[in-house]
Amino acid sequence: MNHFQPIDGVLHAEGVSLTDLAGQVGTPVYIYSTATLERHYRVMSEAVAIHRGALGDALVAFAVKANSNVSVLATLARLGCGADTVSEGEIRRALKAGIPANRIIFSGVGKTDAELAYALGIGVRQINVESPSELDRLITVAARSDACPDIAIRVNPKVGAGGHAKITTGGEGDKFGIPAEEALALYARAAACPYVRPVGLACHIGSQITDLAPLEAAFLLLRQMTMSLREQGLEVTRLDLGGGLGVPYHGGAPTASPADYVAMAARVLDGLGVEAVFEPGRLLAANAGILLSRVIQITERAADGSGTGRQFMVLDAAMNDLIRPAMYDAFHEVVPVTPRPGGPVIYDIVGPVCETGDTFARDRTMAPVQPGDLVAFTGAGAYGAVMSSEYNTRPLVPEVLVRNADWAVVRPRPSYDDMLGRETTADWLIDA
Repeated sequence: MNHFQPIDGVLHAEGVSLTDLAGQVGTPVYIYSTATLERHYRVMSEAVAIHRGALGDALVAFAVKANSNVSVLATLARLGCGADTVSEGEIRRALKAGIPANRIIFSGVGKTDAELAYALGIGVRQINVESPSELDRLITVAARSDACPDIAIRVNPKVGAGGHAKITTGGEGDKFGIPAEEALALYARAAACPYVRPVGLACHIGSQITDLAPLEAAFLLLRQMTMSLREQGLEVTRLDLGGGLGVPYHGGAPTASPADYVAMAARVLDGLGVEAVFEPGRLLAANAGILLSRVIQITERAADGSGTGRQFMVLDAAMNDLIRPAMYDAFHEVVPVTPRPGGPVIYDIVGPVCETGDTFARDRTMAPVQPGDLVAFTGAGAYGAVMSSEYNTRPLVPEVLVRNADWAVVRPRPSYDDMLGRETTADWLIDA
């Protein structure tokens, strides 16, 4: 459930009219619902609490890469949510939002020595090691810092899943993690080192997963590896299960619910006596956000000899604001903020950027719109604003957080002076 619903014929974010908001902030703009964020986190955390006997003192750590806005993170932090981070910048955002270091996990396939040193300095909960070379570098950095961080070895289970090849991360050919046989040996080597403390195993096999079978296969492998390590006399107290559970972009319910997902994990881990870690990102944020855009024009192209006339709905939002359709062929429903009467129309929905790839949808059937109308891209709260850019020197899209009838701009739209002011001219190009 989300909290974007029509009131008196106008789409609202909780108690805020999107028409009024567009008039004050302009478009395009991302809008997030506090109530939806809170509800999604509680659904996940309550499911985990039901299975505490099997999952231990489990941590739900939001995948910051999905939506790194500090106000979004602070909303979740107040509920007790941790953070799964993949860069020093994301760690700093989590800290600024009020997430304590002991609830921050540092993942990522290419952590620099400087980032590792920063993570050690603030005392993150756990560093997920993704390769033998990374372990060697971490040991060197830790020795210099006289530190001994908790680490988990990230396993590549050779189980890839997800909604697109570019978001599948657990397959044999993917860059993430360490094959199981090598991971067991690396864990033992780490246990013999005085500068790191291996506490568990980690995996993450992909994103937008709607079938629990591949997840269960990966979790079963972690269980088997845990038992094998313990047979060697090594301690394993945590299993980081990653995230990846999908959301219903096309409407309706996904194949697997958070409750089903957590129950499956509890069944697999039952009796191991480990603390589980869940790292939902899209699951919490996607349907908590929309991208609001305005129709610039409707361009009609006459039918050619084959009778293929088209209507292009040209929006003021572009691929630099929401790149998921161009990058992943991703689907987002597009709905009018104030529906007009009339039968459905077939549109190609496009943006103004000078790229054919700046296309959100082809042959999309929806209610009719006219120039000046507002439309909303639903399910845009994850991997939307975080992946936006200033391509074509278009100002970065702003973000707004709504709570009941209140709203706040939590990332402003830069002016052109702001954008140009970040650059300097080489001395030799400046006239004397």
